[in-house]
Amino acid sequence: MSGERMAGRDLVSLLDFDSASLGRILELALEVKARPGDFSKALERKTLFMYFEKPSLRTRVTFEAGMTQLGGHAIYYTAADGKIGKRESVADVARNLERWVDGAMCRTFSHELVEELARLSKIPIINGLTDWLHPCQALADYLTLLEAKGSLAGKKLAYVGDGNNVANSLMNGGARLGVHVTVITPEGFAPNDAALSAAHEAAAETGAKIEVAHTIDAVAGADAVYTDVWASMGQEDEAAARKKKFEAFQVNADVMARAADDAIFLHCLPAHRGEEVTSEVADSPRSLIFQQAENRLHAQKAVMLLLLGGV
Repeated sequence: MSGERMAGRDLVSLLDFDSASLGRILELALEVKARPGDFSKALERKTLFMYFEKPSLRTRVTFEAGMTQLGGHAIYYTAADGKIGKRESVADVARNLERWVDGAMCRTFSHELVEELARLSKIPIINGLTDWLHPCQALADYLTLLEAKGSLAGKKLAYVGDGNNVANSLMNGGARLGVHVTVITPEGFAPNDAALSAAHEAAAETGAKIEVAHTIDAVAGADAVYTDVWASMGQEDEAAARKKKFEAFQVNADVMARAADDAIFLHCLPAHRGEEVTSEVADSPRSLIFQQAENRLHAQKAVMLLLLGGV
C-alpha cells in the first residue's frame, strides 16, 4: 500500500488519512513489532514533545518508550508546567515548539486545541487523546484485530458503551479499513450526528457499515466485542447516574456467548471490573486487552516513524 505521503503531516483524526495510508501504518507496526532492532536508530537525534492535560499510563509510557526504542528522545510536559493557551497563546507555543523539537503529541480535553496546534505549527502534531477522538488507541485496536483475525475488511466490531472519543475513532478507523462497526449504547448516549456523518461518508468508499443499536442483542456475530468505562475523565460527577443507565450493557459471559464463537474481547483500559466488564471476561482466553495495550507501543512507533521521517 502506498497511500499518501506522511512525513511532516499531523495525525489529529484517522480521517486525515486515506485507507492505504492507515493500512501502511498497520503494516509498519507489524514490522516494528517483529523486528524492533531494525528501527533502533531510525529517529536518532529526533525529539518528541509530549503535552498532557489528563493523567496517563499507556499513552505516556508507550510514546516515551517508543521514542527511546527508535533512538530518539521524548520530553514530558503537563498543564501544571504551563497550560497551553493560558500561560501563553497557542500560536506562540506552536511557533516555539517548531524551532526546538521534531514533533509533538498532545493529550488534552479540548479537541480544538490540538487542531489549532496542527494548523499553526510546522512540525507534526499527534493527537494522543481529546474529548472528541482517540486515534492512536483505535490504531492499536485495529492492529490487534488484524493479528487475531488475519485481515480487517468485512470483520464486525461491536462496541458496547458510551458514544465517546474511543467510539468516534473506532468508527473512523472502521470506515477507512472496511470494518463494520456497531456502537451499542443506551438511548441518549450514541455518538453525535457529526461523528456519525463523517464516518458514514468515509465508509461509502470501503463498504463498511457504521451502525448504532440500543440493545445488547446487536453483538450477534461480532468478531470482536469492545467496551470502555461508562464515565470518562471529566465525567466523574455523572458516574452514579450513568451506572444505572448502562448496567444492562455490561459485557459478561452471556454477552460474549452471543458474539461469534471465536470473538475476541477488547478494552482500551483502565477497566472498571464489575461495571462495564466482568473479570470473567477480562481474564478469559478470548480477552486480548493486554496484547491490545502492548500494541499501543507498536502502532505509535509506526506513526512516529512515518510522520517524523524515520522511514
